[in-house]
Amino acid sequence: MPPPLPDIDRAIAEGHIARARSLLGAAEGGPFGQAGDIVLLQGLAERYIQLGLFREADGLYQKALKLAPNDAGLLYNAATAAVALGKMKEAELWLDKVITARPGDYDAYYNRATLRRWGEDDNHIEAMEQLLKAGIPDHKGAVQLFYALAKEYEDLGKPEQSFGHLQRGANLRASMMRYDVRQDVETMAKIAEVFTPHSRHIPATDSGIYDTDSATLSTTNATPENRTKLVFIVGLPRTGTTLVDRILSSHTEVASLGEISDLASTIVRLAGPVQNRMELIEKSAEINIVSLSKQYAKSTSERGLDAPVLIDKTPANFLYLGIIARAMPDARIVHLKRHPLDACYAIYKTLFRMGYPYSYRLDQLADYYIAYEKLMTHWHEVMPGQILDLQYENLVQDTEAEARKLLAHCGLEWQDGVLAFHENTSPSATASAAQVRRPVYSSSIGRWRDHAAGLEPLIERLATAGIALDEVAA
Repeated sequence: MPPPLPDIDRAIAEGHIARARSLLGAAEGGPFGQAGDIVLLQGLAERYIQLGLFREADGLYQKALKLAPNDAGLLYNAATAAVALGKMKEAELWLDKVITARPGDYDAYYNRATLRRWGEDDNHIEAMEQLLKAGIPDHKGAVQLFYALAKEYEDLGKPEQSFGHLQRGANLRASMMRYDVRQDVETMAKIAEVFTPHSRHIPATDSGIYDTDSATLSTTNATPENRTKLVFIVGLPRTGTTLVDRILSSHTEVASLGEISDLASTIVRLAGPVQNRMELIEKSAEINIVSLSKQYAKSTSERGLDAPVLIDKTPANFLYLGIIARAMPDARIVHLKRHPLDACYAIYKTLFRMGYPYSYRLDQLADYYIAYEKLMTHWHEVMPGQILDLQYENLVQDTEAEARKLLAHCGLEWQDGVLAFHENTSPSATASAAQVRRPVYSSSIGRWRDHAAGLEPLIERLATAGIALDEVAA
């Protein structure tokens, strides 16, 4: 029997997470897996990663490395799993080996640059500058090297060199994409138009329970065994969503689903065929919200986390707060805010694997930010008191006070352990995977000032739109 990778892919695509996990386990214990088929082991590990099961993936990569310890592709993938698990020294060692074996693997340079802070006597700047001078054969590789250099120059306190490389990398990355920010701006405006107080038909209930077995949202069949409270952490990327996720999931009653596509996928599936985004938004307002709640609960429950409270830490869910309010009225919503210029600079300097195409041009980044601010203002107007805004600057300067607000909003008793979030051993696969393994720090506050001249087009665009750029009041 051939390895069931196509069946696993189909189950993942259709949201049948339990079936995908079952197929993965069967394949791992089957004849191909037991025989040490390296291609299969890597294929299974990659699909475990798609499901956020990094420990399972790491185990398979370790097994494969025993069979092929010098395989550069395998070493790279193993490093990816190691980063998510917080094994930064191991990841650095493997990425060093990848670069030695395959000097043209520029993605490995960028990944390595993000692992930790580099020093004057401990960096890779000279080697990477030499590679640039020699010429990079493809645009993608050049982008990765520019971003790697920007990161290491910033670590060394050399903002001019850092921003110069960052700007070159971002401009090159933007030139490789077909993206028009106006579509996203129009999408957010349409969402605000469609989701008004009049479209919210389901009243809030008295508990944070959504029943996966009942046809209605109620507490009728709720028992300690089937109660699950939901917390949605939303906002723009690089604004502290991962930090809040780690703080909250360090509570003994909480587990994090991480960044998942379950909600968006369920909405698209229930909306049915559409011609464009505008039709999708209109149809999403009319979908059966009981079906949405049940299907979302089913897909998330199949991820195997057993806790009274589950976190969906998908930043872009800020687009769906109107649907969340209708389908899961007892869910807690936490919105991360950060000084606009620090937020935008943090986004701009990050080379994202997927999504966030607005992040590579300052004008598009500004326009997206403006539209996001307008939509969040709308949600606060139509959902008064339902969204907790947490300010990143306050969170890092007085972590306990903000953490107490967070737990109270989520209906949780205080636990001192949430302040030791950096000791949380659960996986993290976000762009902040390295930072959240450290105690809280405030060195990124006001970082935009080092690059004020380069960010001037962004600053001017935000100011013209009326975005408040004053310092955040603690």
